[in-house]
Amino acid sequence: MVRAEGGRGVTEKGPGELSKRRLGILIVGVFCAFTLLIGRLFYIQIVDGENLQQKALKQWAREFTVTAKRGEITDRNGKVLAQSASAATVIATPSDVRDRNKDEEQFYQKTWRLAEILGLDYDGLLAKLSDTTKGQQVLARQISLEKADEIRAINFGGIAINEDSVRAYPQGSFLTQVLGFTDISGQGQEGLEKSLNKYLAGTNGRIVSQVDAENRQMSAGADEYIEPEDGYTVKLTIDYVIQSIAEKAAERALRENGAKGVEVVVMDPKTGEILAMTNKPDFDLNAPPRDDLSALSKLMRNSTVVDAYEPGSTFKILTTALALNEGVATMNSGFHCSGYVMVDGDKIKCWRSSNPHGHQSLQEAVNNSCNPAFIELALRLGIERFYKGLDSFGIGRDLGVDMPGASSGQLIPIKYVKNVDLARVGFGQSVAVSPIQLLTAASAAVNGGRLMKPHIVKEMLDSEGMSVVSYAPEQVGQPITEESSALMRKLLEGAVTDGGGRNAYIPGYRVGGKTGTAQKYVNGKVSSDVHICSFLGFAPMDDPQVAVLFIVDEPSVRPDFGSTVAAPFAKDLLSDTLKHLGIQPKYKDGEKDLVGKTTTVPNVVGESIGTASAALSEAGLKAMTDGIGSVIVEQLPAAGAEVPEGSLVVLYTERLGAGEQETQGWIEVPDLKGLSMISANRLLRDLGLTMKIEGSGLAVSQEPKAGTRVDPNINPDEKEVKVRFEKP
Repeated sequence: MVRAEGGRGVTEKGPGELSKRRLGILIVGVFCAFTLLIGRLFYIQIVDGENLQQKALKQWAREFTVTAKRGEITDRNGKVLAQSASAATVIATPSDVRDRNKDEEQFYQKTWRLAEILGLDYDGLLAKLSDTTKGQQVLARQISLEKADEIRAINFGGIAINEDSVRAYPQGSFLTQVLGFTDISGQGQEGLEKSLNKYLAGTNGRIVSQVDAENRQMSAGADEYIEPEDGYTVKLTIDYVIQSIAEKAAERALRENGAKGVEVVVMDPKTGEILAMTNKPDFDLNAPPRDDLSALSKLMRNSTVVDAYEPGSTFKILTTALALNEGVATMNSGFHCSGYVMVDGDKIKCWRSSNPHGHQSLQEAVNNSCNPAFIELALRLGIERFYKGLDSFGIGRDLGVDMPGASSGQLIPIKYVKNVDLARVGFGQSVAVSPIQLLTAASAAVNGGRLMKPHIVKEMLDSEGMSVVSYAPEQVGQPITEESSALMRKLLEGAVTDGGGRNAYIPGYRVGGKTGTAQKYVNGKVSSDVHICSFLGFAPMDDPQVAVLFIVDEPSVRPDFGSTVAAPFAKDLLSDTLKHLGIQPKYKDGEKDLVGKTTTVPNVVGESIGTASAALSEAGLKAMTDGIGSVIVEQLPAAGAEVPEGSLVVLYTERLGAGEQETQGWIEVPDLKGLSMISANRLLRDLGLTMKIEGSGLAVSQEPKAGTRVDPNINPDEKEVKVRFEKP
């Protein structure tokens, strides 16, 4: 319809056309809204679907963890050493608790009873049960099954008891540093528990329950149970009986020697399997002293594996083996001991410098543990051959023992080695080894020359008892020949029957070995007051089945030699172990008569060497002298001690007098306390020592302490005495 207005034409739309326009706008609006809705649905279902689904699950599902049973650790015969005992975890759901316990009086009574059973503070427990802002509250972990039954008897709605486990060590303080322990969550924290955690832990399961908007379990809801996968059982090469024998021997040696520590390793020399390993002191694995982390760290240190020490004379086994193998010595070789050897201008003494061994065969040199003989062997080998030979024995490198923190030991880098260093390494100084490293190397010297990889894990078993993986003996080198090894067996047996290892002699068994008395470093300097005493032995020597390294660290008894503080305990360990293994004694003429026989050590103090030796021989004992002079001033064992017949008694003659100190090299550090600087310096200078001054005034302390015997000819650093002065 068109009409004219003011000379202009105006078009006016009808009702039909307006309706069509509005309809179009509506359709476009609906389409846009639908498009937005589709987009939103796409975002919700596809883009953010997984996230929303997880949120929904959290709202209508409640999950409980079902702890997997941690695998056991057993000895080689299945004796359980570590296990997971059944326990329970107590969990509260506050909303369920308040909803299902309407009677206030009963609620408070049940809360009081629950606190009593769990040993919890009543007010604290009440606060937890009343805090409905929390979905769940863990009230207690690893409670006993008996306590769990007591809680069930309360019939406390909203309190759930789930399966749990607690790590238990049936033998207590047994194989402590090797096994280690777990934390409260069941994860390995120390020792094999930590290093083998991925095999022992297994995989946890879970229980999923449906809940309503108030986080209350729905009675009609279905529970989903996902079964846990138990951890593997780890079977060790350890023999429970031999370990028990070693533990008792180590504990006795620690106590009777007043020692700082004792370390023992027992090995099958043919396979490298570790049959026993102990470090004393230790603690009950069921109750680690967690309140003193520093003390716990020290007690947990497996020194037989992670620490390196200067071995002393036990290292002479390797020097001798390499010398025989390289042809620089034979069983007919002769050596001369004049009490010391000069190497690169340094005077290196024999341990018996005051009474030199004189001329001796190789067997006699081993029996006497004569330092000059082993210095000569090392120098004959030379730096290149000696170092190559030590490497073939595994010295200075990682042998791959399956225990955490294994030390590779320490050798002076070959490019820095001088002949004087080589000489000292030859008799066990200027070299550091771990006990397991030394025992492994020495085993190769007697087992036919085969260097075996030391190991403590024998196999792993699944929950059905089926073997998952096993570890067979592995040869990793051939440092010497079978012929050289046979000669070593003969030499080491002689060292026990006729030498310093006599206190490890066992009637009816062919025992071989070597004693060692090594110096220790204190504050970076060699100390003359503290030692590491040891015995490294094997039996039977015609076919070695057992190898033992017995170390006594810093014994407080005097004198402190490997032959007196380590060998007797190693003897008992070897004797009991051989019997356990079913190895029958084979007695030589007269040996059987010695079995079980003891004798009383006579008092020979004040007697001449000849008279004392005769008296000991009459008592069925052997004598070894140490010191200068001809009169006995001390003996070990002491008079009156009951010892097995055939034991060795060490006789000590006169100590060095003041006039003898200079010629022998030893100097006794005087007591400087209370002296002025001038007086102290004059006294030290007269003895050939120098003084390092700290402070001023009068002397109040010194290092080394008064009475310490030093020898600047052996160690130039010992010439200096640090003296601290303070004003009065």
